[in-house]
Amino acid sequence: MRVLGIAGSPRRGGNTETLLDGFLDGARSAGADVEKIAIAPLQIHGCTACNGCWGDGECVIEDDLQAVEAQLIAADVIALAAPLFFWGLPAQVKALVDRGQALWARKFILKAPLPPGASGHPRRRGVFLSAGGEAQPDFAGAIKTVRGFFGVHAADYWAELLYGDMDDRDAARRHPTALQEAFALGVEAGRAPI
Repeated sequence: MRVLGIAGSPRRGGNTETLLDGFLDGARSAGADVEKIAIAPLQIHGCTACNGCWGDGECVIEDDLQAVEAQLIAADVIALAAPLFFWGLPAQVKALVDRGQALWARKFILKAPLPPGASGHPRRRGVFLSAGGEAQPDFAGAIKTVRGFFGVHAADYWAELLYGDMDDRDAARRHPTALQEAFALGVEAGRAPI
């Protein structure tokens, strides 16, 4: 089982990356092959809507997306961790999401399914980990976008951990249950059959 964690915050080591690390530790303890990608340091440009991907399902913009896409396609579980920015995803993650247009073209225009993940199963699991600064943040917009992102990567929206009142940098570490919940979800994701 291959579990890929995407650290989507522009701030390294913050709350969502802390949750992701707990999740990945749990998956690793269950025997999964675990990898983490931090999006902020990468060069992933926004989609230009050129439709260049309509011919072969590959994006014509050459940047760090190609390496990330290869890892996404090889994964059995995709865990996206990103904070809530104005009821949506940070710009760096949104660029990654929007560049999924090439996979959308592969799926809907070319009618070509993605190859299976490392376990050989054609469907993947998607996990969304997020934190917002408000006491009761509205995650609906971010969830809808993440569902679309998972959808073009042949991943079902399998689980989520969403927390409010996490504006301070170390709020996830101080939360009474967040790290234990992230670890337990990672264990489940790392050992449960897809």
